[in-house]
Amino acid sequence: MPRLVSKAITTRTLRLSGYEKEELPSRLSEIVHHPLSPFTKRAFYAIVVLAIVMAVGTVGLMVIEGWGLVASFYFMALLATAEGPAATPATDVGKIFAAIMAFFSIGAAISAMTFTFGPLFGSVLKEGVRYFEKEEERVKDRLEQKSSDPKAHSC
Repeated sequence: MPRLVSKAITTRTLRLSGYEKEELPSRLSEIVHHPLSPFTKRAFYAIVVLAIVMAVGTVGLMVIEGWGLVASFYFMALLATAEGPAATPATDVGKIFAAIMAFFSIGAAISAMTFTFGPLFGSVLKEGVRYFEKEEERVKDRLEQKSSDPKAHSC
């Protein structure tokens, strides 16, 4: 009878199922916080994409509009952050190029911020939710103690 599952997959599955329940979260934590985890890679790739978009926009404005390196990069930085550049391109081709680059640069900037800072905001949000859940339990316990206390009902 032919094997449908490779020996390596079976071995990994058996090793994973052999972990105790207390060890599994720490193992998952090691995977998530590993320097080469997908979360770190996503943030790195998003920042690289943003850098490429900024470089293409900067060079494009230098060629199309004849602006210098600093002016072109400054224009792209203001465009990517959706702040709105102070100057507008003089040519129609430059305006169309700037409009197209606005879509790409704003999307790349949002993606880079989301993948870089998203895990941090997620963990802060989880801590906040845990805090409020604990406070809610404390208030419920206090209310239950007051309602069950015989001194509170006697006048």
